[in-house]
Amino acid sequence: MDREMRNQIISICNEKITKKGEGVGLSFYAFFQNKNTNPLLLLEVATWWIMTHKLDHFEKAIKIKKMIEKGL
Repeated sequence: MDREMRNQIISICNEKITKKGEGVGLSFYAFFQNKNTNPLLLLEVATWWIMTHKLDHFEKAIKIKKMIEKGL
């Protein structure tokens, strides 16, 4: 994933954690608007989430944030 997408994921994770606490879960869909304006980017993030890391549909935002910050 490019830097812009990684920054967006961290920002959204921070927002969700601030609003709902460190136990908040999210899916990769949280990083996209309801409109499919960039299907290749959606597929890239979905592949990172599902195929590369074999994450569940919902994961803790804090976990995702830490993974992105570590460059995973």
